[in-house]
Amino acid sequence: MTAAVRKAGSRQLWRGLDRTTVFTVFALIAIGLTLSLAASPAAAERLRIADPFYFLYRHCFFVGVSVIVLMGTAALSVRGVRRIAGLALIGSFIGLMLVPLIGHEVNGAQRWLRFAGMSLQPSEFLKPAFIIITAWLFAEESRGAPVPGRLIAFGIFGAACAFLITQPDFGQTVLLTLIFGAMLWAGGLRWIYTVPLAGIAVGGGVAAYVMLGHVRARLMAFLNPPTVEGRTQTETALEAISRGGVTGVGPGEGEVKRLLPEAHTDFVFSVAVEEFGLIASVAIIGLFLILFARAWMNAMKLTDHFSQMATCGLALLFGLQAMINIAVNLNLVPAKGMTLPFVSSGGSSMIALAFSAGLLLALTRRRPGAYERQSVQHVTAPV
Repeated sequence: MTAAVRKAGSRQLWRGLDRTTVFTVFALIAIGLTLSLAASPAAAERLRIADPFYFLYRHCFFVGVSVIVLMGTAALSVRGVRRIAGLALIGSFIGLMLVPLIGHEVNGAQRWLRFAGMSLQPSEFLKPAFIIITAWLFAEESRGAPVPGRLIAFGIFGAACAFLITQPDFGQTVLLTLIFGAMLWAGGLRWIYTVPLAGIAVGGGVAAYVMLGHVRARLMAFLNPPTVEGRTQTETALEAISRGGVTGVGPGEGEVKRLLPEAHTDFVFSVAVEEFGLIASVAIIGLFLILFARAWMNAMKLTDHFSQMATCGLALLFGLQAMINIAVNLNLVPAKGMTLPFVSSGGSSMIALAFSAGLLLALTRRRPGAYERQSVQHVTAPV
């Protein structure tokens, strides 16, 4: 009887999930596995790792963990979503406080905690947790609860930015700022406050350029590319994209994965386009557009204000992060060290994005009263 109840519960959960979102996420994961198969041998050879498929096996392991996290999170109730997001936010801040003390440094950035041979990046889990809690605070204030929701959200946002900048991780700071600003606007922020807040954001960017040497150096390197070995990483990626053409040079025949240290992570989009051509770029961008549009359309039909705000915020997380990563590959913005969601290799990023997708599926799952009733017009047949 217990097995039958579990089976019935699993069927009910599957029927309630948004199929378009599920298939889109899994299509992106499948593309990531294919590109990991193409890029892993070159990455292993560059790092003198004996097993050429070390990074592929690692990617498969994290994909397996991510699928479990995604489906487990998707089964949560709306209240469960708020609770687990609150725990994740607290845990992320604890992790961010520990990073300066015992964090692991990579390429001049101290963003990871290492334990049991694994690395964890707390900022990756901060993003979805921050979105959910911010949406809840906005919704509580909107319904008249005696809670200064927006003020508390501003405090959490300020603390998060302070931790991220000290790592340093200016890219995640920009991403979080864009999402927070969009949620403020979607939550009904009046124009009289929008302009001053936009000015503060611009002023913060200028202050970061003046006061933070790594931000200034990154921007100047983008505007005036150094001539060391002839090309920068982004220029190399852009050349690979141009070389791919319409149909690509063929699976395994690309060169960029042998030239760039982050070809299987930050620059995996250039690997895809070089080997599979314009077709791959259209497919990847199209899938992200579908994921964003579907989440936004579902949000507009939800009856709960909190679920609406949280779904919109999570949709922005996927859309903006993908847009920034692709823009870096196209040499349109400075390199940010930001992964392509579900496609790039990376343990913390993959699991955190699966957690985000699970939250999105939980919030948009069909349940009694979750969506507005569609008006039905009764037509009387002619006599």
